[in-house]
Amino acid sequence: MPLVTAEHLVKSFARGQNVFGTVSSARLLAVDDVSLTIEHGETVGLVGESGSGKSTLGRMLLRLIQPDSGSVQFGGHDLLAARSNALRRLRRGMQIIFQDPYSSLDPRMTVEQIVCEPVAIYGGELTRERKQRAAEMIRAVGLEESALRRYPHEFSGGQRQRIGIARALMLRPKFIVADEPVSALDVSVGAQIVNLLRELQKEFQLTYLFISHSLPVVRYLASRIAVMKQGKIVELGATEQIVNAPKHEYTRTLLAATPQLQVVG
Repeated sequence: MPLVTAEHLVKSFARGQNVFGTVSSARLLAVDDVSLTIEHGETVGLVGESGSGKSTLGRMLLRLIQPDSGSVQFGGHDLLAARSNALRRLRRGMQIIFQDPYSSLDPRMTVEQIVCEPVAIYGGELTRERKQRAAEMIRAVGLEESALRRYPHEFSGGQRQRIGIARALMLRPKFIVADEPVSALDVSVGAQIVNLLRELQKEFQLTYLFISHSLPVVRYLASRIAVMKQGKIVELGATEQIVNAPKHEYTRTLLAATPQLQVVG
């Protein structure tokens, strides 16, 4: 049984005000009848240009956004039907790594408070054991334990993204949506983060949905790639097939337009 199964997901958003200042009744169809499965321990890459619906789909798989219709199963449980305590239990098994390492960390909180934030959200006390786990997670992402006493502004963009990854690992999730986690970083730092994610997947038996606009970046991590355009998945297949023998014209356009990322393994 796949860890994540999404079937016929649909999501639209109001377009807001038009040029005359009146509210438009028209809606933007962000995700249009998308189905997707993700196996335990797998990385599925989700690629497409900005506005294609990638982030909306990723957030629906975590139930951070409620779909208009469709279903999501997580570990055999109906995520969209879950309520209260059942939903809290399911959500402990899923986390997100955000795109922007600057806006995703609260500047008023220490790194220890940030990394321990998921524990506080789910009602746990910050015991000595949990603080020790925060130290373990900080070391796991390649930072010194002394970083826990510092604030986000004291770190570079790549270091901040490592802090965000440590936070995502704090509750020992099974499934992580990585939403363009290297797009705000320069190429060399982004390559380090991609390598880190691959190492952490092996260490913690993680399952990823890795969202990116770059096929070469996704190629390094993913066993399968889904290509998204205008709210639809237009091509889905094994990574090497998608990269070396794409069937859809849009996939070929993405490959031609994206510079290569050199990742040293």
